[in-house]
Amino acid sequence: MTAVEILSRLQALEAERFEAERIGLMRFDGYRHDLETELDGCRAAFVGAAVTEIAVLRADLGHPLLG
Repeated sequence: MTAVEILSRLQALEAERFEAERIGLMRFDGYRHDLETELDGCRAAFVGAAVTEIAVLRADLGHPLLG
């Protein structure tokens, strides 16, 4: 998945969390834990994908990848 696709999923999960808070689902530990776990994983995947895409772009432009 691209960073943009992951960001879209992250935004959908954030909207789900907002709606869950609005209707009271976040008081259920299992639901809250699952949603927060998925959000954490999605955030990490987004950062990883974005960094990878930046590195690939730099490589395509011919800049050395240092650091």
